[in-house]
Amino acid sequence: MKAAGFGVAVALVAIATLSAAPQQRRFSSGVVAVRVDAQVMDGRRSVPGLRAEDFVLLDNGVPQTVSLVDTAASPINVVLAFDLSGSTSGRRLADLTSASEALIAGLKSGDRLGLTTFTHSASPRIALTPEFAAVTQALRGAAASGDTSLFDALHVALLLTQAEAGRSLVVVCSDGRDTASWLRPDEVLESARRSNAVVTFVAAGRARGWDFPKNLAQATGGDTIDLESTNDMRRDFERILQDFRSRYVISYTPSGVTPGGYHRLQVSVRNKGLTVRARPGYFGAGEAPR
Repeated sequence: MKAAGFGVAVALVAIATLSAAPQQRRFSSGVVAVRVDAQVMDGRRSVPGLRAEDFVLLDNGVPQTVSLVDTAASPINVVLAFDLSGSTSGRRLADLTSASEALIAGLKSGDRLGLTTFTHSASPRIALTPEFAAVTQALRGAAASGDTSLFDALHVALLLTQAEAGRSLVVVCSDGRDTASWLRPDEVLESARRSNAVVTFVAAGRARGWDFPKNLAQATGGDTIDLESTNDMRRDFERILQDFRSRYVISYTPSGVTPGGYHRLQVSVRNKGLTVRARPGYFGAGEAPR
């Protein structure tokens, strides 16, 4: 899907016909090398300057020899997945648009940006594109109405990142819980586990304190942000992009483990005062499609 825009019908077809696609996706592209996207935190602050020897990585409990990939100049893919249901009308939608523009201003040449919105149905509005102005224009012209098909929209957003080169970030923002999706939450979590994307969930309103955003973030090594108010969303969206760029990409060739099936990952740093966010596992190349 490379066109700049998509209709709602296409989104529903994608959900119906491609819902099994993530079942056959794998986090690693083979057993030659596995890459793990990890964020090291000191409280809420990202920690820079670490070296490969500072990390400890276990693949199915077996220690691995790791190296770090220099991603400083590497382009990234960002997909925005935004709630445009009726509850977001007025100030919330204006704040969301303003915050999105702050994030977009931080993108660089070579980066790509996509947009999925959801009301009573999910719509992949703009595929990943280097033309950031197209997304800005779409958000400025957006109107809020209807229900919340959050699960369907997440699946569509993850599909937009499949088979794409580079690192991918999905930023989800909702002020409510799902009321209209065809897909179940466990199906979306499974899609997320088999995706290469990191998901950050920005929750306002009734979405705050919900278990699903936390489970989604944990499945992808991402984060959740609970907003008491949308007034400061610009700062939060700027930090989302900054934190993603500050993440480490750890690379290793699996040793002492079988290639197929699901591999449990444990990533830590030798400094015990720091915490690490990374996806909890990947599916090896020897796994038979289900």
